[in-house]
Formats: sequence, structure tokens, C-alpha cells
Amino acid sequence: MSPADSDDEATGIHCRLDELLADRGMTLTELSARVGVSIVNLSVLKNDRARAIRYSTLRAICDALDCEVGDLLVRTPRP
Repeated sequence: MSPADSDDEATGIHCRLDELLADRGMTLTELSARVGVSIVNLSVLKNDRARAIRYSTLRAICDALDCEVGDLLVRTPRP
């Protein structure tokens, strides 16, 4: 089994969406309207529960937040 197949292990990726929204004074609702992604799906991403993200969604979020992918998604140490 590859690491990507395991449901028990953390992904080792942290989404900094909450921090970026706070830095920009933007709400999840506002971001949702700007990028055309539901609040529920953005919340899943924000809470590190997403298992995947489309490149088009990633690009739209980065455009709306005026950030780079590496500002939004960061590696975390694995235990």
C-alpha cells in the first residue's frame, strides 16, 4: 500500500486558508463567492480534511487571496 492509499495517516500537508483569510480581512463566505466554490468545500479544505484539490480551484483561491500555492499549502512534519 502506498502512503496515498492509507486513511489512517495524516497527509503531511497543512492548509493555511484560515490564516490567509484573517490576514486579508476576508470571510470564507466572501472567498466562496469570489472563487465559485461552496463554503462547505472550502471549510473541508480549511480544516485539513480535504483529500484532493483541483488545480483550477487551487488557482482560483490563490488568485483571490493574491498568494502562491506554497503560501496556502505547506508540508508538516510526520510523526
